[in-house]
Amino acid sequence: MTSDCDDFRAAEGKKIHLRDRPTEVKKLYRSNKHYEEMLADHVHRLDKLQRLLYASNRYALLVIFQAMDAAGKDGVIQHVMSGINPQGCQVFSFKHPSPNELAHDFLWRTTRDLPERGKIGIFNRSYYEEVLIARVHPDILKAENLPEEDGKKLWENRFRSIRELERHLSGNGTRIIKFFLHISKEEQRKRFLARIDDPDKNWKFNAADVEERGYWKDYMRAYQEAIGATSTETCPWYIVPADDKRNARLIVSQVILNQLGRLDLSYPTADSERKRELQAIRRRLQK
Repeated sequence: MTSDCDDFRAAEGKKIHLRDRPTEVKKLYRSNKHYEEMLADHVHRLDKLQRLLYASNRYALLVIFQAMDAAGKDGVIQHVMSGINPQGCQVFSFKHPSPNELAHDFLWRTTRDLPERGKIGIFNRSYYEEVLIARVHPDILKAENLPEEDGKKLWENRFRSIRELERHLSGNGTRIIKFFLHISKEEQRKRFLARIDDPDKNWKFNAADVEERGYWKDYMRAYQEAIGATSTETCPWYIVPADDKRNARLIVSQVILNQLGRLDLSYPTADSERKRELQAIRRRLQK
């Protein structure tokens, strides 16, 4: 499965056409039991690597999730990251910006929540909202009170700002993986209906989500341009088929495992002075 993950990676400098990208692929698991076993193995390995990441204290990992409503972001985060020590994993969800956040540049509110060295940070939506929903709904930009001259090359400038931020972070030890959970419009419709029919899921349903379906093509254009402009060799986008939730979770967890596995991680070793100190403590405890 490790090599299959490259099939979902968006190549740097290439235009993206989401209509040509599948929302469903062949199952990576043979049965529900096999899926549970695979996911449990991935989570176990992630937990071990996260502990090593924390102990090494040289790198941070930022994982970004973007998707249309009902694509399964919350479920992926819950199932994939469930076995990781909460002390080493931080999850942030970004909704409508506050007046204070609107008074700053579009990257300000998210950069405050970047992960520390040794930790995994998860952004459930992110600064990419500013080149997605803000592009589909231009009225949102009015609240940002931008200088008039910024409008001429607004999106190009924002893409450049994002690339430069991610290049800076990568150069300073923060590795970045970005996931677009690619769900079909028909599958989204089925999940919305399921939320209505299941009383336990009614709370998830919002009438505004249905209104956003009317902008589906606009969102697809915004997503494919953003992904094409910001997927780089060091900070890649993965377009994950999301019609099958189980498949999506396995793909995401494997990509994260691959990234952590490529880092030069090791537990700190004690130097001679530290070893002498530990032996002195041992002698005191043995008295």
